[in-house]
Amino acid sequence: MSSKPTHRAYVVNQPKEDGGKGFWREVGAAWPHKDGDGFDIVIHEGISVYGKIVCRKPKEKDESQP
Repeated sequence: MSSKPTHRAYVVNQPKEDGGKGFWREVGAAWPHKDGDGFDIVIHEGISVYGKIVCRKPKEKDESQP
């Protein structure tokens, strides 16, 4: 595994009302396999997950924000 993950893993819960946005909670990180055909996903310690897991590239953070 490389030192930095290329994607973040989120559990996405459906909204209670129709048309609302789902709630995304970060639960881990993902590193691509060397052959490009998959990922190793590591779930943060102490987190219990269920449902849909989505992996996304992390967004660039604004250096002025904490």
